[in-house]
Amino acid sequence: MRRVGNNTLGWLSLIMFVGGVLLSSASCEEQTWEKAMAAGQQAVQQGNYAEAERIYQVAVKKAEAYGREDRRVAVSLSQLAQVYAGQGKHVEAEPLYLQALKIYQAVHGETHADVAATLNNLGVLHRMYGQYAEAEPLLVRALSIKEALVGPDHPDVALSAANLGQLYVAQGQPAKAEPLYRRALSIRQQALGLSHPEVAKTLEDLANVLRKLGRSNEAVALDLQAREIRAKRS
Repeated sequence: MRRVGNNTLGWLSLIMFVGGVLLSSASCEEQTWEKAMAAGQQAVQQGNYAEAERIYQVAVKKAEAYGREDRRVAVSLSQLAQVYAGQGKHVEAEPLYLQALKIYQAVHGETHADVAATLNNLGVLHRMYGQYAEAEPLLVRALSIKEALVGPDHPDVALSAANLGQLYVAQGQPAKAEPLYRRALSIRQQALGLSHPEVAKTLEDLANVLRKLGRSNEAVALDLQAREIRAKRS
């Protein structure tokens, strides 16, 4: 982990200056952590992952000043892990997600939204690297927690269902993926509207599954729906 020296502290002061208006209700140290996090998010949005990596490393150190089990440490670790994952750095990302998960569980218990999100991210990470046996229980558990927290028809549930479906596709089990994608599609159509880009994406994913199941006619119809949605939004 990168140490915070005098030069870095001066650099952080610059981040605080350009990051925006400070929140009056927070302490000076907390403002610094918040501004570092905001600067890291901005770097990610700009596609500057190397810069985001450096900023989030500093944010982790700032958060640890509140205690190594503070929730802010977990938030910082999670963001840094996402930056690593976005660069294909699986080895670096996994232990950070695991450390964040441990903190979230200690702070919130086993069935909190932060726990579900971290389980989901870990599951996706394992899937990306072909570690399907490790990915499945994480994604199943994330889906179960979200269902209990927000109900069966929430967009967050659709996201977890789609991620689990994608895992089954990668495993060569399209029959197990189909009901998950259909569920995600139904939720997104109801929650987001019939012409939302997420609906189009889910239609395409479901069409891909149906092709693998030898149901090309159904797949063509879904692809047509997806193209119509994208044409309306272009």
